[in-house]
Amino acid sequence: MGVELSLRSLTGPVDSRPLPSSAPPGSWTMTNLQISAWNPRESVVNDEMCDICEVWTAESLFPCRVCTRVFHDGCLRRMGYLQGDSAVEVTEMAHTETGWSCYYCDNLNLLLTEEEMYSLTETFQRCKVIPDCSLTLEDFVRYRHQAAKRGDSTRALSDEQEEQAARQFAALDPEHRGHVEWPDFLSHESLLLLQQLRPQNSLLRLLTVKERERARATFLARGRGSTISEAECHQARHSWFCKRLAEAPSCSVSISHVGPIADSSPAGSSSQSQEKALLPTEQESRFVDWPTFLRENVIYILAARPNSGAIHLKPPG
Repeated sequence: MGVELSLRSLTGPVDSRPLPSSAPPGSWTMTNLQISAWNPRESVVNDEMCDICEVWTAESLFPCRVCTRVFHDGCLRRMGYLQGDSAVEVTEMAHTETGWSCYYCDNLNLLLTEEEMYSLTETFQRCKVIPDCSLTLEDFVRYRHQAAKRGDSTRALSDEQEEQAARQFAALDPEHRGHVEWPDFLSHESLLLLQQLRPQNSLLRLLTVKERERARATFLARGRGSTISEAECHQARHSWFCKRLAEAPSCSVSISHVGPIADSSPAGSSSQSQEKALLPTEQESRFVDWPTFLRENVIYILAARPNSGAIHLKPPG
């Protein structure tokens, strides 16, 4: 239980209200995906009052890029959510296209149910993972080996899976410090558990209106008619976490860009050429419609929520 409390309280408080990403029953289900992406946009309206003090003032309010919550700078400082350089980052990024995730949306661990949290806690205990401690590459690969066994002592990662684990570690350590911070590791493991246990309908219901609209805009920008190519779908997935260096160079390391980078930028062009090299011809010829695009990218959209510059779920390939 001590481990569970540590996991839950690590990066933010436990909100007593329903998470903003949780849709009311029946309000947004898979049937909505059958509607054309060209239908009228969903309405996105931010709250009028600060989520902390519940007071409206003429002061500038910082909007969350994921949910509709807004916050006063002073309230965030008073509650301890802005400390040191993070205060400058929020000020610079909150009103840009990149945006800023509030302390609820930044914590992917809060998406887990109590049962899922118990499962994750058990895995950490079985694999002797110490909460709140960073992990080296050796620690990370050893954990992946132990987690893969699941009661079968003879089971282990294949060479290919071990290489994939090493690539994921590198994605979680963008500053090449040689270790992964605990919040980034916890976000990664929470995503893996969601991907493993939740059906796609359940994952789709976690998306907020802002996230669906951003995904829709990406699809329409790349689409020809009602579909996009498999290569374009993969490119969107791999470039979802790119930084807009020219937009905010001082924050390029710790704030992730939410949504694929523009194809016209150098990073976008490089990513596109790499994607074409990765995809075999038969996959390039496949076309993806709007429902399929959202289903296949939902876990990566969720993975882009944290403010950290780490890639919390690196796409295969």
